[in-house]
Amino acid sequence: STMEGVVELAEEIFHMPVRLACPQAVSGMTEVVNNPIYATGVGLLIHGFRQMDLGRAPVLKGEEAPSLVERMKAWFTGHF
Repeated sequence: STMEGVVELAEEIFHMPVRLACPQAVSGMTEVVNNPIYATGVGLLIHGFRQMDLGRAPVLKGEEAPSLVERMKAWFTGHF
C-alpha cells in the first residue's frame, strides 16, 4: 500500500476513488497496526467479525474448521 503509484493503479483497476489510510476503529494494539500496510488485513478481520455477529458467516470450531493449509490449497485449486 505504500508503494509509489499504487493508489493511481488501484483507481484505474477498480474505476473508483481509492485512498491510502490507516486502520480505524481498532483498540488494543493501535500503536502496532496504525500503519497503511495493515489496513486491508484489519479491514478484512473487522468485516469477518461483523458478518459472524450478523449470523452471515459460519463459525467453525475444532475439527470442523479446515486448516489454513487446506483453505489455501482449495483457494489455489479454484483459481489456477
